[in-house]
Amino acid sequence: MNATINLENKHFPVLLNELISIISPLYGGTFIDCTFGQGGYSEKILENNKNNIIALDRDKEVLKYADKLKLKYKNRFKFYNIKFSQLDKLKIQNINLRGIIFDLGYSLNQIKNSQKGLSFSDTGKLNMRMGLNDFSADDVVSKMDESNLVKVFKVFGNETYSKKIVREIVKKRKEQAIKTQDLVQIIDSVKKYQKTKIHNSTKVFQALRILVNKEISELIDALINSFNLIPIGGIMAVVTFHSIEDKIVKFFFKHYSEQKNTSRYFPETKYSERCFKLINKKPILPSADEIKKNPPSRSAKLRYAIKTNQNCEFKEFREKFKNLINLEDII
Repeated sequence: MNATINLENKHFPVLLNELISIISPLYGGTFIDCTFGQGGYSEKILENNKNNIIALDRDKEVLKYADKLKLKYKNRFKFYNIKFSQLDKLKIQNINLRGIIFDLGYSLNQIKNSQKGLSFSDTGKLNMRMGLNDFSADDVVSKMDESNLVKVFKVFGNETYSKKIVREIVKKRKEQAIKTQDLVQIIDSVKKYQKTKIHNSTKVFQALRILVNKEISELIDALINSFNLIPIGGIMAVVTFHSIEDKIVKFFFKHYSEQKNTSRYFPETKYSERCFKLINKKPILPSADEIKKNPPSRSAKLRYAIKTNQNCEFKEFREKFKNLINLEDII
């Protein structure tokens, strides 16, 4: 799901006003934009001349947008072409860090880029790499064994027809390399009698994208590293777009903002102090007006928390999602 959309050459970051209202009491410091994209959040924050931005993005193609902000805001804006899981690699000191923000969606420009192969309408080789990747979607579809491919589609995509789709993929790849349009045709042939509001290929494409970009482990590492980096009183804010990533963010904030574990699967754990303070227990959703202007924003959820304790461990967090992390490592 894309986080931003470009209508009539206009860029619309999702939940922008809501995000700004959350961090505005902290104005006068540095914010880390972990998913720079086209720079919508960064530029809005920089409009206040007391603010600084450190921006990250794994996609080197966003450099053209970063260069514009460098020119416009000079010393108040810095950009790094790294994964957001590598936050702990940043050499930053004495920057008055006030907040760390994430927008986990994909922009329309990325989806329209046929070389990335994120769109169902692309005709070329399967790719889905967002930058700094070890393998592509083509590697997964052409090389992964049948049972593991079924797991990927079922777990990361919640695809009911995983077995049938994979069976057809295995047949097809013995005859020829499977390109984007071939995969779409295979899925359509399996689901030809299904009537749903979403495209037949949505779930499989989501699953491949999650695996190729290791979105689960990237997010988990990034949240932990963000906590370790930000000072007490700082805000962490995350915009999610699908149920898996939202479940991860929800657990991270909720579990560590309470005095005891929220899951019956773990023994009770007492903390001398909560790690987070939650202002809103429920996510902030786009307004009807925003959804009307930008329909893909309908699946967005904004969650945020304020850090209250420096000494927290996250063993339960990794354990909770261990199966998802392990599934990302099967290729």
